[in-house]
Amino acid sequence: MMSECEMVPDVELLGLEGQAIRPSDFRGQKLVVYFYPKDDTSGCTREAQDFSALAPQFEKEGTWILGVSRDPPEKHRKFIDKHGLRVALATDPDGSACQAFGVWVEKNMYGRKYMGIERSTFLIDRDGQIRRIWRKVKVPGHAQDVLEAARELS
Repeated sequence: MMSECEMVPDVELLGLEGQAIRPSDFRGQKLVVYFYPKDDTSGCTREAQDFSALAPQFEKEGTWILGVSRDPPEKHRKFIDKHGLRVALATDPDGSACQAFGVWVEKNMYGRKYMGIERSTFLIDRDGQIRRIWRKVKVPGHAQDVLEAARELS
């Protein structure tokens, strides 16, 4: 499990156009990586909309936003188009990023246990160091909290 002050794992994600995306691509800039369970579900939609609404403010702070799930790029594209999202989304096709960040966890719903993504957010500084971690995120107000933390980073 990742902890604050560690260097971000340089895992490979898949972008909308099939290109490789790595956290190291953002060196020299601040980066928010948020993991979410599934495109177009109520909580995940609200989270993406909240980050999208604040995207111009994140940009002013020199901070990129990258949402990550296991959904394929085609599904991400539909999700973005349907909701007019302004955040970048990436796919973790083999689950290696979820494993490296420690967000692939056992979940329990209605007594049924299964593996899935724990809604989590990581704020990474310009040098690639994880500065803040939010686990088991509750969506309301979360994007604003992350923005405030990004503002505090130099």
